[in-house]
Formats: sequence, structure tokens, C-alpha cells
Amino acid sequence: MSAARPPEGARTAARQGEGFRVRTVQRPNDARLFALAVAAMAAVVLASNILVQYAINDWLTWGAFTYPAAFLVSELVNRRFGPRIARRVAWVGFAVAVAASLVLAPARIALASGTAFIASQWLDIGVFDRLRRAAWWHAPLAATVAAALLDSAVFWGIGFAGTGGPWITWALGDLAVKLAVGVGMLLPFRLLIARSLVRPQPSSASS
Repeated sequence: MSAARPPEGARTAARQGEGFRVRTVQRPNDARLFALAVAAMAAVVLASNILVQYAINDWLTWGAFTYPAAFLVSELVNRRFGPRIARRVAWVGFAVAVAASLVLAPARIALASGTAFIASQWLDIGVFDRLRRAAWWHAPLAATVAAALLDSAVFWGIGFAGTGGPWITWALGDLAVKLAVGVGMLLPFRLLIARSLVRPQPSSASS
């Protein structure tokens, strides 16, 4: 006797799981995970706003090593809950981080950080959403590269151009580290989405 075939819905969910085993499908209403993502995003941006003021050499600041974690947070939220919730996390994290940065960092750094952050997050979320059905590493890699390029150009252009410091070499060093760390974060991304066991949410193209 042949084994019973799974219902079409289960087969569809499995196909949409990008190769990962699916157990449950959660709606984007988990307040605890949302709060955790917002806190992580705000902490990353705030720490980066402070650390970017401390140069290691003429090519790097300490902020280059912490900021790429913002892309990881955004892409994990996007993968699990979809772009609408990812944008909500970006907005709340943006507001909290900029408010704190105005107290702990110069106003110009806060302005540069806020502008670069929200622009690069929107790009990251959009690119990731378009590629979410591709191989698991396509979306986070393409989204991180695109967002890192935009973020570095906007942040260093607004925050440090004309200040007299070697901001162009800082921008290039910052970008190189962001790209390297972004590639390195593919491993934790893969491990975390494999453990989540939640199929990716539908694209927001129609929303």
C-alpha cells in the first residue's frame, strides 16, 4: 500500500521553505520577538554611532565592525515575518537610535546615521524581498552588498565630508569591513533561519 500523499498546502509550504523543514507558520504578531528585534536594532545603531567616532587608523573606525549586524537583524526579521514587519522594526529602531544618538553623539553624526540607516534599510528590505525565493544565500548577500554601498556613501558624505579628516579612506575601509562582515554573517543567518523552521512570508509587492 502506498503512503498517503501530503495535502497540497503542506507541499506548497515545503516548496516555499527554501529547502528548510517547516513545522509552523507564525503570523507577524509575536510581541516578544518584535521587541527583541527592535532592541537589537537600536543597540547596534547606537553603538555604531559612538564607535564610528573612534578611528583605528586612516582606513578604519571601530563602528565598521558593529554596524553590519543591523543588516543581519533586518534580514532575519524579513525572512521570518516579511517586509512589512521588517520596515516597522527599522522605523522603531531608527527613532530610538537617533534620539539616543542626539544625546551621545554630535548632531551631524546623528543626522548622517539616521539618513544612511533608513535609506540602506529600505534598500536592504526591498532587495531581500525580491530574492527571498532564490537560494537561501542570494537574498542576504545581495541585500547586504547593496545596502552597505548606499549606507557608506550616504553616512560618510553627510557626516564627515569637509571635516578635514581622511573620510574618503575611512569610507572605503568602512565599506570593505561591512562587506567582509556581511559575508561572514551568512553563516549565523543560515543557522538561525534553519532553527526557526518558519517558511518565508509572501512578497509585499502587492501591499
